[in-house]
Amino acid sequence: MKVIGIAGYKNSGKTTLTERLVAHFVGAGLSVSTLKHAHHVAEVDHPGTDSYRHRAAGARQVLLSAGGRWALMTELRGADEPALGDLLSRLDPVDLVLVEGWKGESHPKIEVWRPETGAKLLAPTDPTVLAVASTVPVTLDRPTFHLDDITGIAGLIRARLGLPA
Repeated sequence: MKVIGIAGYKNSGKTTLTERLVAHFVGAGLSVSTLKHAHHVAEVDHPGTDSYRHRAAGARQVLLSAGGRWALMTELRGADEPALGDLLSRLDPVDLVLVEGWKGESHPKIEVWRPETGAKLLAPTDPTVLAVASTVPVTLDRPTFHLDDITGIAGLIRARLGLPA
C-alpha cells in the first residue's frame, strides 16, 4: 500500500484536506483508506447502544455489523497504543492510505500550516515533510501549495508515490 501523511498542529485544516483528497482520489477511481490519530479517547460508540454495553462490560473487542458497514472496536484496557505500522497492517489493501496525524513518525507527509494557530512549521526541521499546504505563501526548500489547491497537492502525491494519473 502507498501511504502519505497529512500532518500539522490542531486546527490547521488536516481533516478538511484529508476529506478533500479522499474525494479527489476516489473520484479518479482509486481505492482509499484513512487512518486518523486522536490525542484523546475518542468514542465511536455511544452509551445505551448494545455495542457500547458490550465494551463497558469488559469485552476487549466488539465487532458491529450492519447492512451497510461493519466496525471493529478494540479496547486497549491499559495496554500501549499500537504503533502506526501495526495499525496500517490491519487495513485491507487499497491504492492509497491517507494518515492524518502521527506528525512525529517517519512516513512521508504533507504539512498543513496556518499561521493563525501560532504553531511553527514542521518542515524546516522534518525531512519527511514533502510539501506544505497553507493559507498564506510559504518560502521553503520544497514544494508549497495553497490549502485549496487539491489538484496540485494530489499531483505531488501521485508523482511521489507512483500512483496512476
